Amino acid sequence: MRAHPLHGTDELDELYLRDAVRAGRPRHLGTWDQPPGAPLVERRLIDWTAERIGLGPAAAGAFTDGGTDAELQALLLAREEAGDRDPATLRIFVSEAAQAGVRHTARLLGLGEETVVTVPTDRDKRLQTVALARALERCARDDLSPMAVVASAGTADFGSIDPLPEIARLCAQYGTWLHVDASYGCGLLASRRNRHLIDGIERADSVAVDFGKAFCEPVGSSAVLVRGRELPEPRAGRRFDALKPWMALRVRGAHGIGDRFDEACALATRGWELLVADPRFDVVAEPRLATLVFRHIPATICSPAAIDRANLYARKALHASGDAVVATTRAGGRQYLRFTLLDPDTTTADIEAVLDLIAGHAEQYLGEHLERAC
Repeated sequence: MRAHPLHGTDELDELYLRDAVRAGRPRHLGTWDQPPGAPLVERRLIDWTAERIGLGPAAAGAFTDGGTDAELQALLLAREEAGDRDPATLRIFVSEAAQAGVRHTARLLGLGEETVVTVPTDRDKRLQTVALARALERCARDDLSPMAVVASAGTADFGSIDPLPEIARLCAQYGTWLHVDASYGCGLLASRRNRHLIDGIERADSVAVDFGKAFCEPVGSSAVLVRGRELPEPRAGRRFDALKPWMALRVRGAHGIGDRFDEACALATRGWELLVADPRFDVVAEPRLATLVFRHIPATICSPAAIDRANLYARKALHASGDAVVATTRAGGRQYLRFTLLDPDTTTADIEAVLDLIAGHAEQYLGEHLERAC
């Protein structure tokens, strides 16, 4: 029988696949006998991912109910690693571009707001390692305990990737748990062009992934992986989220998925080049993944608040017309728009057309509210 990249054989995998599909939504996915195929599919996908990350043969992992749950499980292990240290002395370090989710997780762990230490980012929204080094040094000087550093391999708002090798070195120096949130950037695990962007992820103690984003699937499929540690037994009755990414790997292969993700990143780069060359727009940072953050800047001198309102109006007008759906975010305290270009059918011409629509709607708003807005 021919061996398959997911450590099985075609004939055996087909038997398990038929069993898993017949089962639909398994009610007892936490056990091996009800149904037997689903846990094996999960196990093979976890093993494949751990190998791609480089966590070693003793790595463990489990599927979770979204990225928040994955981060919660990882930081719970970091909390256990801290032992009997006074919870009031524990500190979690995270960049200002990714702090919101970590603050929520810290609250779920019963830790106070002061536990989360926000580290500044550079112009590309990447955590500044010099600032992290100073924060860790200050932590040690004040007899505090650096429980964990949460690094990003693709922030939700900007797609920025923190300098993982330097962060891993600092974590080793201070004996700190390193968790990497690769929910967005885990598509690079299958990349033939851009895998180097997440070099250093193999030194993490835990990693969160989302196969839905990585494989450009419409439904999320999250998991947490850890180095050389046991995870709690996954709960029974959860969704069989591993089925879709496992089938995607079987149909398209790792190279097919990686090439698709690379093309999405390349499209974002072409979009960034359009924005940089267009005086109607301001763009926050050169993309590393498939995200563009930008906003329309009118030719008429207007207040920052008026520009915020014009961009929000353009977004709402686009949505109401059905022409496009554009997300929003904030950068530097101002309102920005966001493209996440994971649809393989999107083209550069599509980006140009939507940018023209945004500029048109924003200028229409400013023209109608000129005296009040500018």
